[in-house]
Amino acid sequence: MLKRYAKSVSLFCYSDDLFSPPMQFSDIRGQQEVKKQLVELVQHNRLSHALLFLGKEGSGALPLAIAFAQYIVCAPKKPTELGPSLFGEPEPVTSKQQPATDSCGTCPACLKSQQLIHPDIHFSFPTVSNKPGSPPVSADFIKDWREFISLNPYGNLFDWIELIKEKENSQGKITARECDEIIKKLSLKSFESEYKILIMWMPEELDKEGNKLLKIIEEPPPNTLFILVAENEELILPTILSRCQLIKIPALEPADIEEALISRNKTEPTIARQVAHVCEGNYRDALQTVQHAEEDWQALLREWLNAILKTGPVAQTKWVEEVSRLGREKQKQFIRYFNHLLEQSVRLRATGEAPGAMDSEKDFAERLNKIAGIEQQQAIIEELDRAAYYIERNANGKMLFHALTIKLYHIIQDKIVFLMD
Repeated sequence: MLKRYAKSVSLFCYSDDLFSPPMQFSDIRGQQEVKKQLVELVQHNRLSHALLFLGKEGSGALPLAIAFAQYIVCAPKKPTELGPSLFGEPEPVTSKQQPATDSCGTCPACLKSQQLIHPDIHFSFPTVSNKPGSPPVSADFIKDWREFISLNPYGNLFDWIELIKEKENSQGKITARECDEIIKKLSLKSFESEYKILIMWMPEELDKEGNKLLKIIEEPPPNTLFILVAENEELILPTILSRCQLIKIPALEPADIEEALISRNKTEPTIARQVAHVCEGNYRDALQTVQHAEEDWQALLREWLNAILKTGPVAQTKWVEEVSRLGREKQKQFIRYFNHLLEQSVRLRATGEAPGAMDSEKDFAERLNKIAGIEQQQAIIEELDRAAYYIERNANGKMLFHALTIKLYHIIQDKIVFLMD
């Protein structure tokens, strides 16, 4: 196990915050409106049997799903106080006490939920085949899953597969055998709670075998709740998507990320503010960026643009060699930083303001406005987004940045202003 984590250590930002996974709503940064919506669904008995938590990477959709499951099974918040069933007709609350808006965090059910060992909260997630024979199921990786959530509850699919894979180019998948296991588990009676809950992370990795789940999702056993946690609804089987109640999880606000970095990750306030405005609501990326805060992305970008517009092919080749050795995560962060400066350039051009930008970034953004007009900047942003997409899918860094260098040259060659040191 330690060897597995050693090979993936760069994927995680180790902090006190990450070693204590958020299992209560109060522990989860931001998302106040979503928390309120979830509590009201329970209190007013308007909860569907199947929910789809849809949020981009780093928004906290998975921690919210886990916190919601804990809220459901929490013993002091007895379901009878909220009506005969989560899925029944709305009934008034008869208790004189204010209905709970969070799990208690201290009852036996909460303590088990916090350790991800509650017998009535089941997890399903993409797995990889490390051994020949029968297809893998989530139960084969449950110990890894618990440690993954404890270390990095905002981690993405790449982080997870890097952790559990033993072969290169392994692809995560939710198998047909996994679907059979889900049906089997949910067909049994609950052990302790009144409700059985399945949290499925990344249902996008379900192929057509996911249709096996249609019947149990549409007509589940009594008091059974499905929570699907996804990033891209277009990749979910339409037959499953149509059976789910949609809960949209928005990207985090920069202020929420800034506060979390300062209070939980002990990040220096100036760095936290800068990172919060660059990471586009993605807390996972914010932690990654803080890890590499010492990187001078602005100097690297200045060198690149001068190579493209001034010093020529030799300097371009040298720069591409340098950036290709950075590794995928740093390459993505560099592209994200360039995109951030382009966005600040557009804001400066339109309003004369660049919210959240440091003085050096504002100066750089003004220089970018001299290099390229709005249409050119938009074309560059599209090329950068395309490059980030291919980096995520293991594109060859040297070839990718060489091609990107040529494209940027052709985009801005008609309006050249050198970025001097």
